[in-house]
Amino acid sequence: MKRTLSASLVLASVLSLGLAAQAAPRTVTDPKAPRALAAEGPVSVSWSDPSTFSEVKQSRNRFEAERGNWVQQLAEYVRSRAAKSLAPGQTLQVTLLDIKRAGDYEPWRGPGASDVRILRDIYPPRISLQYELKGSNGQVLDSGQADLRNTGYLQTSPRLQSSSDPLRYEKGLIDDWVRRLTAQQPGRARPYGR
Repeated sequence: MKRTLSASLVLASVLSLGLAAQAAPRTVTDPKAPRALAAEGPVSVSWSDPSTFSEVKQSRNRFEAERGNWVQQLAEYVRSRAAKSLAPGQTLQVTLLDIKRAGDYEPWRGPGASDVRILRDIYPPRISLQYELKGSNGQVLDSGQADLRNTGYLQTSPRLQSSSDPLRYEKGLIDDWVRRLTAQQPGRARPYGR
C-alpha cells in the first residue's frame, strides 16, 4: 500500500512538472517554435531566426522582447491581408528578415516600468522582408526586398486595427506594403481589404 501511494505521488509530481513546463510562456526565440506558417492558400510566409531580429537584439529588456508569439501573429496577418488583395491565380512568397516593433523598454524609469513598452518617435516600427509575387502562369511579376518603416507612426493612426492591439503599428506597415504591392499589378481582382 505504501509503495503504491509513493509511486502515485511520484507520478503526480512528474505530471505536474510536465504540465508546468508546457504552461511556461512561449518565446519567439524558442528553438521548437515554427519558422513558417503551414501551407494554406496563395500566400506563404516564413521567417528567419527571431533571435537575430532587431526587436530582440537591440531591446533593453530582452525577456519582454522575446515573450509571446508576435512573429507568428505578424506572419498570419501578412498572409490574411495579402490573400485578400491578390488576383485569382497569383501567389506570393514572403520571408520576414527583421522586425523591430514600435516602442522600446526604458529600464531607467524604475523597476515598476521595466516591462512597459514606451512609444516615442525615436522607436518607430520597422519590418524588412523579401517577397516574390507570381502570376497565374507562374511568371514572376514582382520580387525584391522591402524595408518598411513609419517614422511618424504616432501621428498617423492605424486604420483597421484596434487601439488596444499591441501589434497595430506593425500591422499598419503591412497594410501599406500590401496595398502598394498589389495596386501596381494588372488584373487585380478586388479592392484591398475585401
